[in-house]
Amino acid sequence: MMIVVHSLAYSRAVRVVWLLEEIGTPYDLRTYDRTEAYRAPETLKALHPLGKSPVIEDDGLVLAESSAVLRYVNEHYAGGRFAPEPGTQDHARHDEWLDGAEGSFARSIIASFWAARSGAEMEARMRDELARNMAYLNAVLSERRYLMGDGLTLADIQFAYLLAMAEKTGALAPYADVLTYWHRLSREPALRRALAKTGPMMPERL
Repeated sequence: MMIVVHSLAYSRAVRVVWLLEEIGTPYDLRTYDRTEAYRAPETLKALHPLGKSPVIEDDGLVLAESSAVLRYVNEHYAGGRFAPEPGTQDHARHDEWLDGAEGSFARSIIASFWAARSGAEMEARMRDELARNMAYLNAVLSERRYLMGDGLTLADIQFAYLLAMAEKTGALAPYADVLTYWHRLSREPALRRALAKTGPMMPERL
């Protein structure tokens, strides 16, 4: 029985498919279109009460939330090789990035996306938060190829979706090292294979 990935169009589900492509583990991909309001269809609520994507099914387990799914797949199918050794300081730092993507970083990036999509002005406090976050990320990436150094980890996979969103709104333009990093991620062969199956992370038009 293979793992089932439920993938909504233009969603974070590409993270899970990317990791599975890196590992080479067989999976069953089931795709869903967004509504005209850019929301998930009601059919996803039949799988998980949150009605969001990604959701995986594996041996009776139904699991949502990107970071939880990435950790599960890494531990059960990749021997943990996409994260530093548990119990080390590097592992703690990696978790900071992995959880921080949808914690500290996501809010202002998503605010930028929806402001651009609706033609509205972004709130000043969100602009300030976005600038602070991106400046920090840019400083870190000025000294390394990936978030943890020279090798791809779950944290990089987690960040890619948000960076695709930020580039779509022009938010990456002032941050050369973040932009270079995002372009490096976008050339990863496993990500390209994933996108060929899930479709693009962002719509062509906002």
